Amino acid sequence: MSIPFPPMKRPLVAILRGIKPDEALGIVSALIEAGMTAIEIPLNSPEPFRSIEIAVKRAPADVLIGAGTVLSAVDVDRLHDAGGRLMVSPNVDVDVLKRARDYAMVTMPGVFSPTEALLAARAGASSLKFFPASVLGASGISAIRAVLPADAMIAAVGGVSDQNFAEYVKAGIRAFGLGSSLYKPGMTAEDVAVRAKMTIEAYDRAVQGAS
Repeated sequence: MSIPFPPMKRPLVAILRGIKPDEALGIVSALIEAGMTAIEIPLNSPEPFRSIEIAVKRAPADVLIGAGTVLSAVDVDRLHDAGGRLMVSPNVDVDVLKRARDYAMVTMPGVFSPTEALLAARAGASSLKFFPASVLGASGISAIRAVLPADAMIAAVGGVSDQNFAEYVKAGIRAFGLGSSLYKPGMTAEDVAVRAKMTIEAYDRAVQGAS
């Protein structure tokens, strides 16, 4: 049985690839204060579990904090120990998904093809992360979506930003993972706050324009 993706006004996942623990509190605070409700710290960042622990302590209960680039069940165990509730992976690994479900984590495995998407859905994924979205495009994701369970939550990640939300939203995609358009190593909390505000405003405009 899958753990459902929690309802959010804006299902946007901020991806902080490369963040360092001494930056985590300020940048995570800036994102939360701007209105972001899901934050992913990829495991190929410096000391990622320390940053996740810091983020978890800062975040209120309705903000999802977790890890990206999760490749093994051991990674899931460590994520659980750090208090994370969101598990994002670049691939579909049934054992990793099962371990995350055992901890009642929200899961977002990376998929690209109908085969991967259907496998992830069957394995109980909370959401399907189509990556890289810039290669598939909104039309490619929509075409694959036609063969997926009607209630499958679809997220577009990779090359999606405040500049092109509208294209995906018009295709019925509402969830996104946002990396370099929101955060790059070396950016300050103030930089991230500005990017987050722009991102949220662009998302709201795209959703309102499609309704």
